[in-house]
Amino acid sequence: MRLGLISDIHANQLALEAVLARCGALRVEQLIVLGDLVGYGPDPEAVVQRMMVLAASGALVLMGNHDEAIGRPTANMNDVALAAINWTRPRLSDASRQFLSQLPLTHRRDDMLFVHADASAPGRWNYVTDTASAHASLAATDAQLTVCGHVHQPQLYCYTATAKVIHHQPSMDIAIPLAPQRRWLAVIGAVGQPRDGNPSAGFAVLDTAAREITFKRAPYDAEAAAERVRAAGLPERLAVRLLTGH
Repeated sequence: MRLGLISDIHANQLALEAVLARCGALRVEQLIVLGDLVGYGPDPEAVVQRMMVLAASGALVLMGNHDEAIGRPTANMNDVALAAINWTRPRLSDASRQFLSQLPLTHRRDDMLFVHADASAPGRWNYVTDTASAHASLAATDAQLTVCGHVHQPQLYCYTATAKVIHHQPSMDIAIPLAPQRRWLAVIGAVGQPRDGNPSAGFAVLDTAAREITFKRAPYDAEAAAERVRAAGLPERLAVRLLTGH
């Protein structure tokens, strides 16, 4: 099966639609959405409604920390993120808020674990940013493949038979075989707000039969998305991030 792996949409409808179009062209059979549907971006209601339709058609949708924050005010966010959440909350319908509140933190399928953040404590929203944090996540599960988002930068780690974690920087559009004698952790990157210097929307395709993962980008009109951010009155930094990928 070909799975489309997407995360951190962050209320960026233009980026989401570009990724969905690419997934269709790549013959993706099921979408796995790793959370953070809202926050930062100008289109929260449209994005959540789109996710509700996709979930009804078989997509798996998980909860991210920004999704949780809609129903549970948190002090664990910086001022910009919190301002965006406070802007977002009254712009969501009751149905959208309910949908976000009921999303699961994790999903296990066969030898794969899907989670927004760190698998060792999914609800604490720890970041997987280096081999030490990857080790903590990998050591918490026996899944052969763990897939997460949250970091906004595509990364790949493998866990050897001697419990050593090796970091790989994935290249775009190159299928990476997931050798069965090792365990793997894939950090997908972000659809709606990449932070790796490339403003194109990030996602990945997992071929479960071939045991290969391919990291992808979908160009979209980031200038138009940035103008939507500005028109909404959201912090200027959020518009600039869409243009720079930082």
